[in-house]
Amino acid sequence: MASRPALSTAAGGQCEIRLPLSLLDVLYANQFDGELFCPEVLQQTEENFYRGAPPRWLNFHISDQAKADGTGSPFIKRDGYDTLVDKIRMKRKLPEILTVKLLHQPGCGGTTLAMKVLWDLRKTFRSAVFTGSTLNITKLAEEVVQLFTAGNRCNYNTVLLLVNDELSSENLQKGIKMKIAEQNINVHSHMPVVIILNCVRKDAGRESDHVVLQKVLSEQEKQKFEEKRKELRRRYSDKCGQFHGFNIIQTNFCPAYVQGVCNVFRNTKKAKRPKKTQLAAFLSLLNAYVPGSYLMESQCLDFLKRAHGDFYLEDRMEPFSHLIVTFQQDSRFEKKVRMAHPMIAQRCTELMAESGVTRSDTARNLMTYLCRDDFPSFLVGFIKDMLTKRETKPRERTREEDLERFSRLILDIQKIESEEQSVSVLKMASTMFHQNPFFPQALARFYCIELKHYNEAEMWAERAKRRDPQNSFVADTLGQVHKNHLKNKELHAKARDILKLASKAIEAFQDEGRLAENEQGMEMRGDGNTKLSHIFNIRGQFGYVQVCNLVYDRLLRQDDTWREVLTNKVSLASVLESLGDHKLFQFNDLINSLKGEIERKCAFFDKYLTYSKPDRKVDPAYISKDTSECHSKFVGNSPSRDFKEKGAALIQKLKENLADTSAGVLSCLDRECTESDLKEITTWWEEIFIQKESVTALVNYILAHVMLRNMGSVFPSDCRHLAAFKQETSLIANDSPELLMLALLLGWPTDSEANCVLDLNNLIDRMHRAYEVAYKVHFRSRYLRPLFFIGNGEGLNRIVHRKVLENVQHEQSEETQDWSNDWSREEIFRDHRVQERLVKVEGVVRNYRVFAIAGGTAIEVHANYQNSLWRPRDVSFYLGFTIRGPVAFAIQTKPAAKDKKAEEIPEMNGSEPEQLKPDDATGSQHFVDRHQTHLIHRVSDAGFVLEKLEDGRWISKENCEALRSLNAQDRMSGILQCLSSNGMRGKDALLEVLKRMKSMRPLIAELEGSE
Repeated sequence: MASRPALSTAAGGQCEIRLPLSLLDVLYANQFDGELFCPEVLQQTEENFYRGAPPRWLNFHISDQAKADGTGSPFIKRDGYDTLVDKIRMKRKLPEILTVKLLHQPGCGGTTLAMKVLWDLRKTFRSAVFTGSTLNITKLAEEVVQLFTAGNRCNYNTVLLLVNDELSSENLQKGIKMKIAEQNINVHSHMPVVIILNCVRKDAGRESDHVVLQKVLSEQEKQKFEEKRKELRRRYSDKCGQFHGFNIIQTNFCPAYVQGVCNVFRNTKKAKRPKKTQLAAFLSLLNAYVPGSYLMESQCLDFLKRAHGDFYLEDRMEPFSHLIVTFQQDSRFEKKVRMAHPMIAQRCTELMAESGVTRSDTARNLMTYLCRDDFPSFLVGFIKDMLTKRETKPRERTREEDLERFSRLILDIQKIESEEQSVSVLKMASTMFHQNPFFPQALARFYCIELKHYNEAEMWAERAKRRDPQNSFVADTLGQVHKNHLKNKELHAKARDILKLASKAIEAFQDEGRLAENEQGMEMRGDGNTKLSHIFNIRGQFGYVQVCNLVYDRLLRQDDTWREVLTNKVSLASVLESLGDHKLFQFNDLINSLKGEIERKCAFFDKYLTYSKPDRKVDPAYISKDTSECHSKFVGNSPSRDFKEKGAALIQKLKENLADTSAGVLSCLDRECTESDLKEITTWWEEIFIQKESVTALVNYILAHVMLRNMGSVFPSDCRHLAAFKQETSLIANDSPELLMLALLLGWPTDSEANCVLDLNNLIDRMHRAYEVAYKVHFRSRYLRPLFFIGNGEGLNRIVHRKVLENVQHEQSEETQDWSNDWSREEIFRDHRVQERLVKVEGVVRNYRVFAIAGGTAIEVHANYQNSLWRPRDVSFYLGFTIRGPVAFAIQTKPAAKDKKAEEIPEMNGSEPEQLKPDDATGSQHFVDRHQTHLIHRVSDAGFVLEKLEDGRWISKENCEALRSLNAQDRMSGILQCLSSNGMRGKDALLEVLKRMKSMRPLIAELEGSE
């Protein structure tokens, strides 16, 4: 008799419960226990899987039963299995939301491997597969919490969630914390709510930090597959010849095997093709270019024009039926049809093309015959991916992660057939799917980039824009068409023609910019019907800058008079005669607007690049380069006509030095300004303040003074007006984030101050609101860079700029990785020289928030590493400041009492492990034991140390993988714990590695000298 559904508990038991969840396919701990199945069902399920159908939970149950009965061998685990399980088990020890990534090439068994892991861990975790859209994060968070808390509090258990797509764990984490807080759920301090197993179809090298599965078998895997092949031969005899899904992997993805089974397509004729041949061509094309695609069985039957109940699809598809699989993943849904393997789909497509049935013909016929009347929406999605989805270029072809120009199918049609055929396919899709903007967008790009037919490109770009008039990314194509037309305009083109094109491009980019601003507005209003990008679209702003650069270069090549006109030194009307074209005056308004608009665009990018960066990436260098060049051409050395205004001369000098804004001042160290330049900038801002009594000028003067101090410079005079700023802070109505950040930096109490002079909570709240008004729209999803930290010293000397700490890292040897572009990982705080520059702030974590204790007051600050907030406790951390407000970096648990052993290891930051015991009975200690505290806190590149110890086999591969997944503060502690089991020899190996590191020699010498 079948058991009632039960979920596993953290204690190792089970609780009977069934959850009706819409987004999660829950795998119960006792799935199939006690159930009896018809032998025909079991056999058909197993045959389908080996033929190439996706795995079902029942496949793993069948295999387990066969192993238990002694009638079959275990389910094959590919080499990544143990690593995946180890990573997941290691992460279970940390109370965080964590992700384990499996990157796999299509058709190599990645999804099967991931499901096998979930199956085997179903009694340890609460396993589930995410079956919904990654856009619905809020609903997903709700269901994850529901699954985690099912049963009473004693029954809570970690969810192991399989996601077959990229997923933002940060957004999911926010949603889960919100749900937990709303329901007042007390999460166990040493148990994560969810571990995400992210299974992504993607090529990746073996050097990846993630688990990688590729189309190649190890010797051990070959042996396992050979044994399974013999077993299947005994059980299924000749049927094994059609187990293509299994056989392709078993033959190590052998092209000759694929060629042999696909030979049936070799004699395909273009004329009078039977319906079944056309259907096979449709499936092959889809599966070759869109992994995971399929057709519904009913679609296939309708196409073949037969009554659904009269026959099986496989019978009507002979001689191709053995290459096709029909499967049903859920009894609630209709059967699906696909080719048995992506390699078969690819080879069939190639063979048909060789016989005259081209890719473009098949694509057009697919749309003609399968997209009539009420066709399913999923098919449009597959066709959209097939024709418009651009893949990432291989790393060896690009330094940065860049995309191919067009989809793989369009590129193949262009290369193998012709550019005209690529156009034809995109035209047909654009016409057939008359509401979809992405097909005409791709067509416009093809006309523009490949054919240089700019009029056609403009027409299709405008058509795409009309179909989705609120989408800034679609609108971008029109601006890019005009920009490329301008860029490729013949050198002898008239100034009037250049300006006409520039005018069209600028108008398109400005419209795109307005749409980008409004997209976030719609998101804020909660318009759930509009799919929006999680990033702010800067292409309109940057496109404007690029067009201005082109205009400047093209016009000055004709006549140097344009330099004076474009920089507004002289009016266009005054030089029309010398330029020889009075009709140029129609562009007078455009020309007059360029300089001011460029100043605004450059100011935007100054803030954008200074205050934020992409998460785990860097902004392309060309953004800063092109923006700086444009500013230099139009603004630098070019005072405006209102130059007589009070302080205008000083403002112009600041503009020439890119320091006319707060962001410009704050980026002086990043731009490597000279000491003399920075002193002049400081003096100019003070003079402007004296002349205008501007609060902004005062803020920039003080900030420039701070930057000078961080440069190590001694200014002739102290920072005047500082006392006045402090006294007036609470009265200042100007709520700019920069002003409020400065007020917080200056007002943050020192250890010697008993009470806060300012209401810091109020200031932080004002700064948050100011940030939302000024920057939230533009910086969404970007990592906010720390600008300053609270350091040692008094007054301005205790304000430490980020660049000073980065320079400490740059001074290390080439062995050490540069973490200046990845503050989110906090590796930099392991360097003892960084620690010596900064002050630790005491605080507390409670209710998933962190508070600094300053002057006896609890002040809420943001946590740089959100996973540090799962466990309530007393903490200490370094206090940094972003443009949004104060941030806690490198949060560490404070020891409960001095008489305890070393600090407990917190979720994400390194504390000391328990004291290592002496290795001999005499009580003498190894150098590593005697100085473990210094080694934990002062070895700055634990990653390099770990690599060397792994090479020497002092730490197992599995433990190394687990340690790499830890935050920087944990890694050295983990290394010492692993080596404790190796006795003296392991510690000797560690000491030898440290002595060979140039950056560590001063530390070792210091520690040896202290003895």
